[in-house]
Formats: sequence, C-alpha cells, structure tokens
Amino acid sequence: MLHIIYILAFTILAFLAVGNLIRNLMLLGVESQRSYGNQGRFSSQPSSRQFQGRSIPHPELLDEQGNVVNEPFLVMRSMTVEDAREHLDELYNASPGYTDGAHDEAQG
Repeated sequence: MLHIIYILAFTILAFLAVGNLIRNLMLLGVESQRSYGNQGRFSSQPSSRQFQGRSIPHPELLDEQGNVVNEPFLVMRSMTVEDAREHLDELYNASPGYTDGAHDEAQG
C-alpha cells in the first residue's frame, strides 16, 4: 500500500514539474518577442526624455570619441603549428630576459 502512495505522489510531482516547465518555456518565448526599448524589464526609473525613441549602443561598441564602430571586432585566420611556434619564438627572443646562451644550453 505504501508503494502505491509513493508512486502516486511522484507521478503527481512529475506532472506538476512538466507543466511548470512547459509554462515557463511558453512565457520565455513570449517575453523574448517583447520589446522593452531603453528601459530594462525590472527598471523602476523611467527613462530620460533625451533617450526616448533611439537606442543606446553597448559601451564596447563605441570608440574613444563615443562613435559607433562599424567593423568586425574579431578576425581569425588559420595558421599552422610551425607558424605559431615561430611567432612564439619571436616573442620569446624579444623578451627582456632572453639570452642566447641559456637558449642554446636548453636545446643541447
């Protein structure tokens, strides 16, 4: 008899959890389509009048003068392992503490 109560209780909990999951997914879908403008969802302060009607870009998208940067921020090119080793060797050789004698002893 106790087993039936456990099975019934966990079945009810499972249905409640799945129902809650579906309800949250639907709410998330609806809120992702909604536009809040310049005001955040939980902001209690009204936006100032000077910024109404235009969007404010993220500070990382602005240059030093405050102008919007319209260029890609990350450009990656493929390189071989040998190229990477050459670049690292150049950096290492250009470092202030580098001496030729220590480098030759480590290789020998």
